[in-house]
Amino acid sequence: MKRSGTTQEDESPSRLISKRIAELDDWRGETLGRIRALIKQADPDIVEEWKWMGTPVWSHDGIICTGESYKKVVKMTFAKGASLKDPSRLFNSSLDGNVRRAIDIHEGEKIKEPALKALIRAAVALNVSGKKAKAAAPKRKAR
Repeated sequence: MKRSGTTQEDESPSRLISKRIAELDDWRGETLGRIRALIKQADPDIVEEWKWMGTPVWSHDGIICTGESYKKVVKMTFAKGASLKDPSRLFNSSLDGNVRRAIDIHEGEKIKEPALKALIRAAVALNVSGKKAKAAAPKRKAR
């Protein structure tokens, strides 16, 4: 029997993210769309994923960040944000944790694009260096 229509399982993560942006037909959709464009500019090899019942996720050798939308904020949560240098002080949320850091963007706030792209590139570099370090670790012989 043929199914009519598609389910979320049938759609690519990129298409689901595009749908989410379109559904948010206000400043949140515009902001999430702009964030997505900046992420892709910062790392053309980024992989888009759709996780946790509807959260856009961007990865490169591991999760870089998520893009969550709430009533009053669009939140970018960086998976290893606590390990990143943030000279432009973009992180303004989840500052007490040992691993993650987040950027809350409110309606009308301007995104510091060069600083955000630099932060994304630093997160990619951190993930890539961690993968290389694991691959380069010598194997111990059993005694």
